[in-house]
Amino acid sequence: MVDMETRHQVYFANRTALVAYATRIVGSRETAEDIVQEAFLRFAPASANSASSERSTGLSLAYLYRIVRNLSLDLIKRRKIEAREEQSEPPYWSMPIEVPSPEDIVVVTDEIRRVTGILADLPTEIRVALEMHRFGGYTLEEIAVHLDISVATAHRHVRTAMMRVATVLASDAS
Repeated sequence: MVDMETRHQVYFANRTALVAYATRIVGSRETAEDIVQEAFLRFAPASANSASSERSTGLSLAYLYRIVRNLSLDLIKRRKIEAREEQSEPPYWSMPIEVPSPEDIVVVTDEIRRVTGILADLPTEIRVALEMHRFGGYTLEEIAVHLDISVATAHRHVRTAMMRVATVLASDAS
């Protein structure tokens, strides 16, 4: 039987080497210290049959290194799993879909109806400039060429139309 005293001697004689070994595996001395301490807790109470004290010391040391290695690798696996779980987003199909309420649909529909009315009341050139810029994605230069006006006038038309829409919607909201 390998007695507790022999196990303690093996541990204390090789503790520094065990910490260095665990540090190479996990990359952190602080974590390696914790792993070596956990390994000692698992190593100390174990008992084994042995013929000679010298042979049992060698086997005990190999057993202690194996415990440190296994604990280190377990920690690395656990970290990888935790990192994967933190990074992964839930699948798109599990996310709730925000469905607008009937009241929201009515409000948006009413606003669209009001904006359509405002646009219908604008002069044709100003309305076309706004529609091309806001709905068509055209640049002011392209609008100016299409309407055969200057870029400054195209900008003024778009700004005038936007101001008209904003003021009418704001006054309706009040």
